[in-house]
Amino acid sequence: MQEALDLAFPFHGRWLVQNSPADRVPSHGTTAFASSFAIDFVPVDAGGRSAPVRFRTLVVTEPPQRFPGFGREVLAPVEGLVVAADDGQEDHAAHRGLPSVTYALTQGRRAAAGWAALAGNHVLVQTRPGAVVALCHLRQGSVDVRVGELVRVGQEVGRCGNSGNSTEPHLHVQALDRVDVEQARPVRVTFLGSLPRTGEVVGA
Repeated sequence: MQEALDLAFPFHGRWLVQNSPADRVPSHGTTAFASSFAIDFVPVDAGGRSAPVRFRTLVVTEPPQRFPGFGREVLAPVEGLVVAADDGQEDHAAHRGLPSVTYALTQGRRAAAGWAALAGNHVLVQTRPGAVVALCHLRQGSVDVRVGELVRVGQEVGRCGNSGNSTEPHLHVQALDRVDVEQARPVRVTFLGSLPRTGEVVGA
């Protein structure tokens, strides 16, 4: 089995783990775009909630600014070279409750547009040959690094957003064996030597 790439947590504060490969592989229900070992982190408050749930939450979309974690710092989890950075996609409304069902029905259209449409605003950091880390769904206008820049662990690279294929503000992390996502193979990851499970709240 391929050795996992060990990462630092790419954030401060409390984040809820979703779609962890510790629970199933492929973690997101698909092997497309080298996503078999991808993992999601949702920023939450002290009570473990991403945003309060009201009746309107169940029937209408919500502005991403309503989520306390929208705009929270995203940090480099590895030292390496920035090999891609996209900052131009809009943050769209969040979809919970019934709106999330409608949103799921349009996922095929976004997938057909390619990985960049799914990832939204993102940064790719190459830490060594055969190991590239992707940080996705960043807030528009927040990417703070450029292609060719060397980054250190813990350096801010952007802010948590709701761009791309995202139902609410969160951070999608995956590792690949090359920059070309269309041709890449997935790389397993751990965080500080272990892999949190779906439903855990982690802090850094």
